[in-house]
Amino acid sequence: MNANNPISKRRFLLISGTSYSLVNFRGPLVQALINAGLEVHTAAPGLFEDTKTCQQLEAWGAITHDYPMQRAGLNPLKDILTLQSLYQLMRTVRPDMVLGYTIKPVVYGMLAAWLARVPKRYALITGLGYAFAGQASGKRALVFHVVRRLYAAALNRADKVFFQNPDDESLFRELGILRKKVPSQVLNGSGVDMAHFALASLPPGPPRFLLIARLLGDKGVRQYASAARRIKQQHPEMVFQLAGDIDSNPDTIAQEELDAWVNEGSIQHLGWLDDVRPAIANCSVYVLPSYYREGTPRSVLEAMSMGRAVITTDAPGCRETVLEGENGYLIPVRNVDALVSAMQHFIDCPARVKAMGQRSHEIAEERYDVHKVNAVMLQAMGVVTPEENTTEEIREVSSTENLISHIS
Repeated sequence: MNANNPISKRRFLLISGTSYSLVNFRGPLVQALINAGLEVHTAAPGLFEDTKTCQQLEAWGAITHDYPMQRAGLNPLKDILTLQSLYQLMRTVRPDMVLGYTIKPVVYGMLAAWLARVPKRYALITGLGYAFAGQASGKRALVFHVVRRLYAAALNRADKVFFQNPDDESLFRELGILRKKVPSQVLNGSGVDMAHFALASLPPGPPRFLLIARLLGDKGVRQYASAARRIKQQHPEMVFQLAGDIDSNPDTIAQEELDAWVNEGSIQHLGWLDDVRPAIANCSVYVLPSYYREGTPRSVLEAMSMGRAVITTDAPGCRETVLEGENGYLIPVRNVDALVSAMQHFIDCPARVKAMGQRSHEIAEERYDVHKVNAVMLQAMGVVTPEENTTEEIREVSSTENLISHIS
């Protein structure tokens, strides 16, 4: 792009709730924004302490900022500090455009941008999380009530809201969180870097199963462990691996519970992985029995890109990744019997593992390539014009069924 073009002078602020996700999840978006000629600023709590992430962002040409935020919980004083810090950051940087993703960067990022009179404000809903999962009772009901009001206050001050599945978009409209006047658009998740998560050969031997997730009940971790226990009673040679750590979320799995699964031999716990590719390459079938309100689960897209069959739930966000019987199986949420049955299909017919894995890779290439998803976002935000965008990428993405839903 011509450096003298006025678009090159615009400043873009990307606000995250975690430092590592700026590279691991949004790296291609950051690079696409820089390549489009923008001055890109990135902000996350604890970013300056994350030397590796800072160095990578700065190597790409992004400018880094830190701000205080308590990731879990709703502490009014700490959340006001977050809002104030983001407002001060925007008054200093004076961005032309702001994009926040995950709940607190969306809520306090949009409010701060509105107060700071940022011209263009965008929100990316990457999943609805704890407050919207399960039955709304007790503490969860209180959190849901507060989060709903905060989302409404913030999103109705946005110029556009991006969703990662049509169910979340519909829910926000039905609940009145998002008013008709605010346009929204559904994307195919965050996309996946198919060069980074390259197609990998299947491991030899019988099917090997893997789940990568924060260790939360809503992620279906207990159902996965129960299914593993039942199958290993008949097939002790089967391997069930679990990657992820105990979380600060109220719904986290207790350490004692995890230890019991490992000690009884049902689960091999891999812990937190900085690079999940070796674990995916060492599995045959990827499993995510989540009833969490996923956006579009990133781990499933990574497994699909690497050519793995998928078992996941018929839940918002998850159901979009599987064509039933083609690249895997959809099962009801909280249904251990259905999960065992789906796993047994692969054990009884190992040829399905390869065939469905190949189909997963094809679907990832057709729908979820990160460069195609980012091309749509950049055009929707006015970063590039249709003429400047890659015509073939936009044509392929726009033709995907249910990829984009625009409501004026």
